[in-house]
Amino acid sequence: MNHFNPEQALSETRREFGEHGGVTPSISRSATFTVIDPEIMPEIFGGTRGPEQGGCFLYSRHFNPTVDILARYLSAMEGTEFSVCTASGMSAISCTLLQLCQNGDHIVSSDTIYGGSYALLNQLLPQFGITSTFVNPTDTAAFERAITPKTRVLYTETLGNPTLKLADIRALSKLAKAKGVALVVDNTFTPMMISPARLGADVVVYSMTKYINGASDLVAGAICTTKAMIHQLMDLHTGRVMLLGPTMDPRMAYDIIQRLPHLSLRMREHSRRALAVCRRLAELGVPVVYPGLESFAQHGLANDLINKDYGYGGMFTIDCGSRGRADHLLDELQNKEDFGYIAVSLGYFDTLMSCSGASTSSEISRKDQRKMGLSPGLVRFSIGYTGSLEKRIEQMARAVRAVGLVENR
Repeated sequence: MNHFNPEQALSETRREFGEHGGVTPSISRSATFTVIDPEIMPEIFGGTRGPEQGGCFLYSRHFNPTVDILARYLSAMEGTEFSVCTASGMSAISCTLLQLCQNGDHIVSSDTIYGGSYALLNQLLPQFGITSTFVNPTDTAAFERAITPKTRVLYTETLGNPTLKLADIRALSKLAKAKGVALVVDNTFTPMMISPARLGADVVVYSMTKYINGASDLVAGAICTTKAMIHQLMDLHTGRVMLLGPTMDPRMAYDIIQRLPHLSLRMREHSRRALAVCRRLAELGVPVVYPGLESFAQHGLANDLINKDYGYGGMFTIDCGSRGRADHLLDELQNKEDFGYIAVSLGYFDTLMSCSGASTSSEISRKDQRKMGLSPGLVRFSIGYTGSLEKRIEQMARAVRAVGLVENR
């Protein structure tokens, strides 16, 4: 296990206090900002003045004081030089890839990624002349074989959605550096638990809608990388975040700032509960997949990648074999046991669960779902931390028995 402590790094970064000495930052809701001297305005547009060069702000689509505080905190947590916050996880991914690639370029991507990301790479980016090849994320050699002279990016999720296949970030980083390409990692499932930039990733992207925010009440994204890359993304003439405009509202940034200090506590409890539930499911003989189980095919790699004391995360899957049985399990758990809710997304304080093939991975064809190892009966769980753990385990045991995933004994 790694000994980088993102919680400590976050706590040791400079605190930002409110305008009048408040213990929380002020919310700067201004869309535009004034300058004292008229000569400053062209300097901002020319790039010689800015938030870091004289504390000059221009327009909140460019930089905003409250959003910048969140970006600074995220950089400390990730161990990166700089960050930029966006209006959604998909905008963070889209802007990153469009900044790194141009017409004629090529991406090598994991084949087990979120359905929206797959649609972006497989259907939308080709309209801009950017093509992708999809490979098994557990096979670093497959990434290498797929690289061409036009490849600019290796793209993967740390923990694949929804199959939970782990990518070996260290090995992919070595490959990317040897080939002169960028490694972009979506770490949405595993904030604090795994630190891709510390393992060699060039860019780390997030849907902060999920674990980082933790309340399922807003949509947000982030790009964590070098100062040079952030300046490219925010360039007034060619910056994809600046020109495509996925601006984060400062009130959203403030809400996330308030929730970051207890992210580590939440991740540990998600992990503790997931491990306990999955151990019971394994005892019952249920086909459960969870990185914390010794039966998990990449359990050793999980131990190598994760930061010490954060556990193995809050995501697990049960393969029910068929869509009908998956729906039966979901119905039992929500409508009879009150175990959780049938809903997409993850990282909420209550358990969220869905049949991935018919929901968050539905953009992927049935053929490609089979190729990536996604069963039509796979149910993805984002375990919550409400209610008694003992009661939750009992509810799950009754439900899997009710749908015939285990003998009644």
